Amino acid sequence: MGKFDSRIVAEPGWSAWPAPAKLNLNLYIVGRREDGYHLLQSVFRFLEWGDTVWLRVRDDGCVVRHVGAEGVAEEVDLVVRAARLLQRHHALGSGVDLALDKQISLGGGLGGGSSDAASVLVGLNLLWGCKLDVEALASLALQLGADVPVFVRGHNSVAEGVGERLTSVSLPHRWYVLLDPGISVPTGPLFQAPELTRNAPARKLPGLLSETAMDNVFEPVVRARYPELCAALDWAGKFGRARLSGTGATVFLEMESEATARTMAAPWKARVVRGADHSSLLDVMEQFSLGRSQVG
Repeated sequence: MGKFDSRIVAEPGWSAWPAPAKLNLNLYIVGRREDGYHLLQSVFRFLEWGDTVWLRVRDDGCVVRHVGAEGVAEEVDLVVRAARLLQRHHALGSGVDLALDKQISLGGGLGGGSSDAASVLVGLNLLWGCKLDVEALASLALQLGADVPVFVRGHNSVAEGVGERLTSVSLPHRWYVLLDPGISVPTGPLFQAPELTRNAPARKLPGLLSETAMDNVFEPVVRARYPELCAALDWAGKFGRARLSGTGATVFLEMESEATARTMAAPWKARVVRGADHSSLLDVMEQFSLGRSQVG
């Protein structure tokens, strides 16, 4: 599986669907269900940057991946699984060509795989004419992962439960410096860590949005296990409240202006991005639906 090349999608029939990154502005575990799943509270913030999923409808019922995330086998690739899930339930006989322009690092805690899967579901729901509403599509998305529904809905949100209970929120305009220490952090072992705090007190709105609720329950766990992340958190902490996104390897700082964000000279790969009011996928959905209605 090679890297993305724009010539792959130069032929007619392809359409581009954004798959934006997210930040967890905080992350708490407030309990566990009887089945072992952790109960979470977290604020999800969309970013004006991410991957792009390319789709082209086929009429032979095949799901064909042309380019996927490097090193990810097709049978576990979330873009392929998302297409087959929707096909199996609502579009038997429909097929699709898939190509992924991957910008979000794997294991970075920015939701890249979940966002890619959501963009496939949203895009194919329209391209295949499945006509599922957002509630049905989000319910289907939950089968692919706890973070996928928030990307389907596309709004900055407080997530609760296992991630499926979402409350849309309005967040202030902010810029973010994203630091990439150059490592990938697998999620599974962190949830099994014996020192992980699993009984944080549940917070209510607006408390979850306050400046006192910036903690990530996984930060002490990754500090103990990943010296690269510990160094990045300590360095960024000299300039503000350094935070970890999700369970992954991205360290971020929140800034009120782009100019301030760009003054930082980080010793790691860094990116300055703006927080979004909503997912850019919603804008493409609206444009697509408007174009269809005008044609019709």
